[in-house]
Amino acid sequence: MPQSYEFRGNSYRKLAELNTWTKQRHEAALEPDLPIIDPHHHVWDDERGRYLIHELVEDTSSGHNIIATVFIEAGSMYRAGGPAAMQPVGEVEFVNGIAAMSASGRYGKTRLCAGIIGHADLALGDQVQPVLEALIAAGGGRLRGIRHGVTWDTGNAARFGRRQPPQHQVLDPTFRQGFARLQPLGLSFESWQFHPQLPDLVDLLRVFPDANVILNHVGGLLGIPPHDGNRDEVFAIWRGHIRELVQFPNLSVKVGGLGMLYCGWNFHLGDVPPSSEELAAAWRPYVETCIEAFGPSRCMMESNFPVDKQSCGYTVLWNALKRITQGCSAAEKSALYRDTAARVYRLEV
Repeated sequence: MPQSYEFRGNSYRKLAELNTWTKQRHEAALEPDLPIIDPHHHVWDDERGRYLIHELVEDTSSGHNIIATVFIEAGSMYRAGGPAAMQPVGEVEFVNGIAAMSASGRYGKTRLCAGIIGHADLALGDQVQPVLEALIAAGGGRLRGIRHGVTWDTGNAARFGRRQPPQHQVLDPTFRQGFARLQPLGLSFESWQFHPQLPDLVDLLRVFPDANVILNHVGGLLGIPPHDGNRDEVFAIWRGHIRELVQFPNLSVKVGGLGMLYCGWNFHLGDVPPSSEELAAAWRPYVETCIEAFGPSRCMMESNFPVDKQSCGYTVLWNALKRITQGCSAAEKSALYRDTAARVYRLEV
């Protein structure tokens, strides 16, 4: 994410400002005993602000029963030198250090970064093999997979990504050579694209029916130009793609990421952050569509922090998700909030 840019009349705010803003909304945690594995968060210390172990602990210990977390690559702490392909190994080394700090027990009961997702450039094709092996070694037994984001769009959203991929990168034969290297090493793939690109994922899954693939952020919902017209029409397009993806049993979905500004809500423009009731009302159709389509055993609720802090605080975010799922059975909640993530990321908790 860039340092700052204009976005629907506002700009991405740095974490210091967001911390002050989100603390204006106080809510007690709903269902505080429900065990949660947060399967999607980041850590960094750069132009975006500081979000390291102390900041992560502050959020994960704010009322909900977060028992473990999974770190997802964020372009942080890459090596400054050496071959470009190997520079992302620095991020896994960095995060594994945080995981080791957490494992000492000195930072609370939550197993922070118990699973780690790194980045490798799959466009290297077969030449990505030594990078993957180096990532595995750097992870100290915690590396679970890689994410190679392919977010592309004709509008504003694509301009501000960390990478500028070609339009149909996952269809590229060389990219698929790199992708084919994941499964033999026991690595999963985080699928991060925008929702108009989901047909490309359908094609990828047809070719690789046994790969462990995790769809990020309900498929990358966009609600900004040119997708900011009729929200019902955009919803229908997104829902159609989601329902087509259900046919692939090797695919699971992370239900969250709806606090990102790409989604087109205006919560970030308020003087006071939204309540969990307000968030739940906006997010409910997307959350319920994913759960109804994939079932709880293939869905995992996520925070996407600190990115989603642009829209709300950590406690409020989980409250919103819990409000939406309050009608689920105990077994369904167990799957949504813990069991699916534990299985997909092979975590012993």
